[in-house]
Amino acid sequence: MDLTPVFEGFQVVLQPENFLFCLLGVLVGMVIGVLPGLGPAATIAILLPLTYGMEPVTAIIMLAGIFYGAIYGGTVTAVLLKLPGETSSAITALDGYPLAQQGHAGKALGIGAIASFAGGTVSIVVLTVVAPMIAGFALRFGPPEYAALTLLGILLVATISNGTMLKALAAAAAGLLLATVGRDGFTGELRYTAGSLELTDGLQFVPIAMGVFGLAEILYSLERRHIDPGKPIKVKKVLPTRQDLKQSAGPIGRGGLLGFLLGILPGGGATVSAMASYGIEKRLAKDPKRFGRGAIEGVAGPETANNAAATSSFIPLLTLGIPANATMAVMFGALLIQGITPGPQLVDTNPDLFWGVVNSMYIGNLVLLILAIPLIGVFVRILHVRPAILAPITVLIVCIGAYTINNRIFEVMVVIVFGVLGYLMKKFGFDPAPLVLAFVLGSLLEDNFRRALLMFSGDLTQVAGRPITLTLLALFVVVVALPIVLKVVRRRRPDLLAVPGEEPVREPSDAGR
Repeated sequence: MDLTPVFEGFQVVLQPENFLFCLLGVLVGMVIGVLPGLGPAATIAILLPLTYGMEPVTAIIMLAGIFYGAIYGGTVTAVLLKLPGETSSAITALDGYPLAQQGHAGKALGIGAIASFAGGTVSIVVLTVVAPMIAGFALRFGPPEYAALTLLGILLVATISNGTMLKALAAAAAGLLLATVGRDGFTGELRYTAGSLELTDGLQFVPIAMGVFGLAEILYSLERRHIDPGKPIKVKKVLPTRQDLKQSAGPIGRGGLLGFLLGILPGGGATVSAMASYGIEKRLAKDPKRFGRGAIEGVAGPETANNAAATSSFIPLLTLGIPANATMAVMFGALLIQGITPGPQLVDTNPDLFWGVVNSMYIGNLVLLILAIPLIGVFVRILHVRPAILAPITVLIVCIGAYTINNRIFEVMVVIVFGVLGYLMKKFGFDPAPLVLAFVLGSLLEDNFRRALLMFSGDLTQVAGRPITLTLLALFVVVVALPIVLKVVRRRRPDLLAVPGEEPVREPSDAGR
């Protein structure tokens, strides 16, 4: 591999103008990520007119910085207020917020920043070396493979729940049902809209997530304070300890690899990667019950995975001209506006742009880490604000964020409805996470499954018989069967699965009863 274009790419990004706009993009991305509702796709679309007079390399470097800056920015409100500023941050909130409630907000944000940097950097290194080969493999994924991958993701939804499996499946089923609301993408028929024009395009993720996570948490917290006022949260440490870093090393490594692989697949993206990473870490944990109650691995793994996926999603865009997600679709439009056609010839025809954008991610991720660590102390001060002040401000942020999605009051009403629903779910022991995450994956599953059926004239044997699809379905069966097998083995041979130093737990015999 000739590394000359790679080094020339560093010369491009270190030019004062390009470096300045890289820094500006990361800053804007962090701010946007903190504000729920206005994600990177919408922000890039809004700022596109500002890039008309820029050089193509400068414009794309700034827009790329906004993208991965927003991915980390969403972590801040997810950890401190349980308000996911970004779709993928909903996973981080599951353990980040409990850590903040325990006085470890600084630790959670610090691990999040380090994991984001590690995930992005690892993904960029691999992108530099194996981008053409990985992009070629992604071309082998069709609707059957995406349907199987999404089905596996929905199964993982049940594993991340903090309640019983039955309640998790019920919440996931509700999420899948909500995903069907709106116009059928194949026939154009309206489904479950009750005659409402606002529901023609279906429900959106952001107001649902802000409702069941943010508003519901506020209502639930107000009720608990009425019963038991409790004590103010004390922030014990602002930065993670060496033990925290050691404990997070494995999740960061696994999350980086997983995020990179899923990020290059259309429909994969940061959310699916974060969710898959969380499910894997919970499966591998010696004590899965820690997850959802403040497990540092539940922050490190997903944060690494979503940033790795955000970076690797540039591979199919730049090398194949295929946007992997909504944000990449907007980036695709930005390239076309600049007179650049993404595709296999981009590396040869515009090496300055290709390697300048890739190497700007090295610089941008380093800038993100440098900015995030000192600001952690500022972020955690939010927890010192009295609940009587913080709750109304949080509700105001939620309502503004919801309104800015489409500039309609309807989204604010959706937040209120799902806020009440989320409050009732928490009150009766239902974890809202499976509902939200199944909603995200539901449309992907339906669209790809129906496309697969159309491809093979409704023959399920051909749909499931493709090698990659068959492998993913086999993995699905393994994930389902493994807990059952372990439960049987634990009952019959408890000594095999006993933790060293602990007495094996044996089932009581009939004779001893």
